[in-house]
Amino acid sequence: MAHLDDLISTDILGYLRAQENKSFLRFITCGSVDDGKSTLIGRLLYDSKLIYEDQLASIEKDSKKSGTQGGEMDLALLVDGLAAEREQGITIDVAYRFFSTDKRKFIVADTPGHEQYTRNMATGASTADVAILLVDSRYGVQVQTRRHAFIASLLGIKHVVVAVNKMDLNGFSQAIFNDIEVEFRNFAKDLAFLEITCIPMSALKGDNVTTKSDRSVWYKGPSLLQYLEHVNVETESLDAPFRLPVQWVNRPNLDFRGFSGTIASGVVRVGDEIEVSSSAKRSKVKSIVTYDGALKAAREDMAITLTLEDEIDISRGDIIGHTEQVSQQADQFQAHILWMSDKELYPGRQYILKTSNKSVPASVTSLKHKIDVNDLSESSAKTLELNEIGVCNLSLGAPIAFDPYNVNRNTGGFILIDRQTNATVGLGMIDFALRRSSNVVWQDMNVDRKSRAEIKGQKPVLLWFTGLSGSGKSTISNRVEKQLLDMGRHTYTLDGDNVRHGLNRDLGFTKADRIENMRRIGELSAIMVDAGLITLVAFISPYRQEREAIRNLFNEGEFIEVYVNTPLEVCEQRDVKGLYAKARRGEIKNFTGIDSEYQAPQSPEIEINTAELSSEDAALNIITYLKEKGYLHRGVE
Repeated sequence: MAHLDDLISTDILGYLRAQENKSFLRFITCGSVDDGKSTLIGRLLYDSKLIYEDQLASIEKDSKKSGTQGGEMDLALLVDGLAAEREQGITIDVAYRFFSTDKRKFIVADTPGHEQYTRNMATGASTADVAILLVDSRYGVQVQTRRHAFIASLLGIKHVVVAVNKMDLNGFSQAIFNDIEVEFRNFAKDLAFLEITCIPMSALKGDNVTTKSDRSVWYKGPSLLQYLEHVNVETESLDAPFRLPVQWVNRPNLDFRGFSGTIASGVVRVGDEIEVSSSAKRSKVKSIVTYDGALKAAREDMAITLTLEDEIDISRGDIIGHTEQVSQQADQFQAHILWMSDKELYPGRQYILKTSNKSVPASVTSLKHKIDVNDLSESSAKTLELNEIGVCNLSLGAPIAFDPYNVNRNTGGFILIDRQTNATVGLGMIDFALRRSSNVVWQDMNVDRKSRAEIKGQKPVLLWFTGLSGSGKSTISNRVEKQLLDMGRHTYTLDGDNVRHGLNRDLGFTKADRIENMRRIGELSAIMVDAGLITLVAFISPYRQEREAIRNLFNEGEFIEVYVNTPLEVCEQRDVKGLYAKARRGEIKNFTGIDSEYQAPQSPEIEINTAELSSEDAALNIITYLKEKGYLHRGVE
């Protein structure tokens, strides 16, 4: 390396102890495109003399080939590692770098400035203690500057440095610097920052980066490195309530039972009284076990195993805390969500919500509003698109232990995962539990589904008819119901058009409305099956993911998907209502099969092609299926 601590050669053990005892800071660089984020990190690494000689030689060589400084050393290349980044002179991915000084160790995340990579910036911000927000002094506060500031605040960063960069290009004008500082502070006055520090600098030349610059004698504050070495972020996390999300129940033998995880916040000591989130059971800490041996106390970010004085039931997904400061438990929340997928967020669609130690089914029950990052104003919306931020209500398939995100970012954050692709599609911050979440519970009933079905002499089931408009869904379902009634069975049919006259009359035909339409019918169908009925639903229901979500509402064998597989050209030829003709003329928007997609079932229980089979024969096939599978188990058939 270009520089070695003297202790390395004289006292290697002393050097290692000194490194181990240094405090630790995570920070992020963010801001608009070309504001100098990568150059700033390169300057910090270079001036801290923590660059290997071969790295330095490689950067000098690459600077001549793909640098942006006219052949001079381009420090941005130290962190712009992707070939595409070097070719375009931009940051695409999040680049993490480690460096240290005599006073502190650091991990810095260099994040992209382009709007399309906002999700990458959020990833870096989610674990940062400090945000360095770069602003090009020539252009001032930009849209992306505001977006990144808002996301940093939303993700719980309390300390922000506004690094007014490229001040050398305007002669280190104090007036320009003051104008930018006033503009940013006015914008950020409603954000949750505890501290805003503004520093004039030139990352390229090194002014006010590691040392104070003679070119800005009017600036009386610290250099950037001085600020980073002394900013206090540890007191806040250590003063927070103790939280241990249980990742693993450690049971290597009959004589040991411990609960392993990484401390999310606070401090725990041997003898502390603790409480488990899910059961409210209490005990005392018997020992704190780590890889390096037993400890008397442990703090945030340490991986530990707790043993307790009492045998109480604790599982992965629980959170252990002190008895006087326990975490909450709920299954419905209000939360802020940053959407990270090219596919829109749709209320009613099923996702997987994952916290630090638990995954549960979840859906957005309502999108209250989305937030404009330019002025923090709120506007109504039915969906969220890529990089948009909204406030939503969520409903979970099972309760989780949590803290509000503004209290504890480690136990108040979550991600949303697409059930089909397993891709992370959203980043969420819990605001609070909805009051009805803890007050509304399942009421035990004396009469259950089995008894309702037995008195009717049938096995309750949902027949879900799906297919294009004009495929014959309603005609076939009507014939099936008529035959079932003739056999003395108890039935009810929910038709797509009929339901829109009442229950779903407030819904249109956008994708968001279609998803909500299906969600409501799915819930209503589940109630009818619970009543012991053979329920028939005739809906286009174009989206595979929603049909699968409805299937998950039912027990095994209670959901039968009937795919009425009629070709589009045959449906258009029938066109009894003239809808296809209107859609072709552009008079009807979002019409399935024309300008809105239909996702065919992949493995339906029953598939029927009415171009080859009459409605009478189709109905007979379905009745035969029900008989063979035991749904019509008693009575005259």
